[in-house]
Amino acid sequence: MQTGVLRVLRATSASWWRHKELRRTGQTELAQRLERETVSRNLGYLRQAETLPNAHVIFGDGGTFVQLGWTTVSTFAPIERFPLAALAVARGTPFIDIRPVNNVIAFANLPRVTRDGSVDPEPWGPGRAVSLTTYIDMVEELGARIVNDPRASRPA
Repeated sequence: MQTGVLRVLRATSASWWRHKELRRTGQTELAQRLERETVSRNLGYLRQAETLPNAHVIFGDGGTFVQLGWTTVSTFAPIERFPLAALAVARGTPFIDIRPVNNVIAFANLPRVTRDGSVDPEPWGPGRAVSLTTYIDMVEELGARIVNDPRASRPA
């Protein structure tokens, strides 16, 4: 992992209010241990984002979500204030900006992205799921903006 990525993750962890409070009350060793655990967990999330076929970041008015198959990491903050998501996007994870989407009903009725990269043989009904590229096709029709589009690497 790049040194710059580690610096960002360490600074973010050290700035978290709980870790700052532990340091303020003299519990420096506990704060450092928790910070290392946080950095390690976030590095794991970044590695998953790079290797999982359907990992992606979604950003809308409700916050930022890093979708990693069975795990979702989220915050109400915009992507600029969520370093994990910003790092994932900078390292090539697909980014879906849904702020331009006006039809929230149509968006809410979209199928989910499959968790493991498999294709759902019956993509209809309440539990329907589609591949990330199919999902991007659907959400883009609603007006979403796509960065790091995985469809660009498909053969024409």
